[in-house]
Amino acid sequence: MGMSAGGNIAYQANLLALNIDIKPLKIIGLILNVPYFSAITRNESEKRLIHDPVLQLATSDKMGALSLPEDTNRDHEYCNPIVGGSLEKNKIERLPRCFFRGYGGDPLVNKQKELVKMLESHGVDLVARFDEDGFHGVEIFYHAKAKGWYDYVKEFVYTTV
Repeated sequence: MGMSAGGNIAYQANLLALNIDIKPLKIIGLILNVPYFSAITRNESEKRLIHDPVLQLATSDKMGALSLPEDTNRDHEYCNPIVGGSLEKNKIERLPRCFFRGYGGDPLVNKQKELVKMLESHGVDLVARFDEDGFHGVEIFYHAKAKGWYDYVKEFVYTTV
């Protein structure tokens, strides 16, 4: 489970765990809240929310540059999982059930929706909740949004186990 960059880390760690023996642990679900994914090509939500007060595009780009391997860009699989890496290794089809949460006011929402479509096209059992009302990290600022998030997670966990 992870939020924002933590959502990306949870996704990447789960892909890595697919090829190692972690018994007796068994991963049966992956929960991603406003996961941080991007790409070189700007999408509509990034363009529309370029000066977002929570996650400005310039800040997002800098975080990506600082966290990716040297001599790479935002189309590296760690930032843009749609362009390679896990797709070539047939890992996607082996992912456990996934839960995605996103908001229309998040500059990253279009990339999140793109990833959801890609996962669904590979047969991943997936639950996605995208609300227009909200922004990146809204649960930190508004109790009602946090409560809604917890309720969704509870429902996902109960229907997964």
